[in-house]
Amino acid sequence: CTGLSADIRTCQSKNIKVLLSIGGASGSYSLTSADDARQVADYIWNNFLGGQSASRPLGDAVLDGVDFDIEAGGGQFYDELARSLNGHNGQAKTVYLAAAPQCPIPDAHLDGAIQTGLFDYVWVQFYNNPPCQYADGNANALLNSWSQWASVPATQVFMGLPASTDAAGSGFIPADALKSQVLPTIKNSAKYGGVMLWSRWYDINSGYSASIKDSI
Repeated sequence: CTGLSADIRTCQSKNIKVLLSIGGASGSYSLTSADDARQVADYIWNNFLGGQSASRPLGDAVLDGVDFDIEAGGGQFYDELARSLNGHNGQAKTVYLAAAPQCPIPDAHLDGAIQTGLFDYVWVQFYNNPPCQYADGNANALLNSWSQWASVPATQVFMGLPASTDAAGSGFIPADALKSQVLPTIKNSAKYGGVMLWSRWYDINSGYSASIKDSI
C-alpha cells in the first residue's frame, strides 16, 4: 500500500486529517490485556504514525491518528489503548483519536475508551440500530439518543448516517428531512461537530453530501 503515501500527503496538504481505522464489523479481534494494548499502540505508532519501522505499510506518510471502530470481541483494554496512543503526544498534538460507536448508549465495546475523555471525535452510528435511529419519517428516537451522546466526554460529536439507502440496512434520512427535522436541533449542541457519512463510495454515487453541505 505504499503507493497511497503521496495521496495521503496530498489530503493533508489540504488540511484533511487522515486516520487509521481499526476494528470493523467483520472478523474476530480483541485485546487480551493492558500490556497487549500498549504493544498494539506501539506497533501503530511505529508503523503508521510518527514512529519508525523498517516496514511501514503506507510508506513514509505519517497518519494523523486512529479511529476506533470496535464492533466485535469485548470492550476491555481499549481505554488503555487510547491512553497509550495519547501518550505519544508531545508539546504539539500529533495523535488524534476518534471513535465510531453504535448509537445505543453506553456502547458495548467503546464506552470505557470514550470515558477516558481523550477522544477528539466521536462519530456515532445512528443507523442499523432501530431503537435510536430515524424511521418512518419520525426523528424522535434519533434526537433522544443524540441528546445523550452530546454529553459524552469528547471534544466533538458527529451525527453518523448512511450516504444512501444502499449504504446501510436501516436508518437512512432523506436530505430534506435531515435539514428540517434533525440539523436545526443537533446544531445547538455545544459539542456538535458535523455529520459523518458512511461511506464516501456511496456518497459519490448518491450526491448526498452535496445536498446537505450548506445546512451542516
